[in-house]
Amino acid sequence: MELHDVWFVLIAVLWTGYFFLEGFDFGIGVLTKLLARNRKERRVLINTIGPVWDGNEVWLLSAGGATFAAFPEWYATLFSGFYLPLLVILVCLIVRGVAFEYRAKRPEERWQRNWEHAIFWTSLLPAVLWGVAFGNIVRGVKIDAEMEYVGNVADLLNPYAILGGLVTLTLFTFHGAVFAALKTVGDIRMRARKQAFGLGLLTAVLAVGFLGWTQADSGDGASLGTLVVAVVALVGAVVAIRAGREGWSFALSGLTIVAAVAMLFLTLFPNVMPSSLNPAWSLTVTNASSTPYTLKIMTWCAGIATPVVLLYQGWTYWVFRKRIGTHHIADAH
Repeated sequence: MELHDVWFVLIAVLWTGYFFLEGFDFGIGVLTKLLARNRKERRVLINTIGPVWDGNEVWLLSAGGATFAAFPEWYATLFSGFYLPLLVILVCLIVRGVAFEYRAKRPEERWQRNWEHAIFWTSLLPAVLWGVAFGNIVRGVKIDAEMEYVGNVADLLNPYAILGGLVTLTLFTFHGAVFAALKTVGDIRMRARKQAFGLGLLTAVLAVGFLGWTQADSGDGASLGTLVVAVVALVGAVVAIRAGREGWSFALSGLTIVAAVAMLFLTLFPNVMPSSLNPAWSLTVTNASSTPYTLKIMTWCAGIATPVVLLYQGWTYWVFRKRIGTHHIADAH
C-alpha cells in the first residue's frame, strides 16, 4: 500500500472519530430544545458534554490539517468550492463555543435564553451541513480539467445531498439522545430513552434510503458489507434503548456512524473528489497527494502524536464518566 493510500485511510479514520464524538455533541445541542423542559434540564444536558465538547473538535482540526498536508489539491478544491457551507459551519462552531462559555456569565433570563438559542442552532446547522457536504463529495461535483470547482452553491443542494444532511441530523440527534440517557438520572433519563427510540426509527428510514442510494450508485462488495453493518447496528441500537440498555445502545449507534462513514469512503476510493463533468478530471489519491517525502514525515509525526491524543482524551471521558441530574444543578443557575 502506497503512502497516499495510507493517508486516505487515516483521514477517513479522523473524520469517523469526529462524527462519532461530535455527533452526540451536536445531538445534545439539538436536544436542549427538544428534550429539556426547563432551564435546569438544559443545564444538565449542557453539563453532560461540558468537559469534552472542545476536545471532540480536535478531531476536526486534525482531519482538516491532515487533508491540507497530505492532499493539498483536495483541500484547495474542497474549501474553495464548498466555501459558503464550510464558512457557515466554522461560524457556528465559533459561536457555539462562545455560547457554552458565556451562557452562565450573567444571571438575566434573556441573556441565558439567547445563548441557549445559539447552542441549539449552531448544533443543528453543522449537523445538516456536514451531511450535505459529504453527500456532494461522494456524488461528485463540477470539477474542470484544472482541478477547480466550477459550480455554485445551488448545485450543492441536490436531492442526494439534502437526504444526506437529514440523515446526519437525525443520526447525530439519536446518538445524542442515547448519550443523554447514558449520562443522566431521573425523569430526564426516562424521556431521553423514549425520544431516542422515536428518533432511531426515523433515522433508520432515512439512513436505509441514503445508504441504499449510495450503494446503487457507486457501491461494491466492500461497501455493501459496511451498509449491512450500519443498518444492523442501528436496528440494534434502537432495540437496546427500548430495553433500557443505554451502554449497548450508545456503542451500537457509534458503530452505525463508523460503518456509515466507512461506506462513504469505500465508495469514494480511489477518488477523493469525483468530477461530475468528466471522470478523467476527478481528484484521486494519486493526483491530489503531496510528495512521498512529505507523506513520510507526516506518518512519523502521526505515529508519535496520535497515541498521546487518544490517551488524554480517553482519560478525560473516564474522569467525567458519572451520571448527573437536576439535583446536581444549583437553583441559582
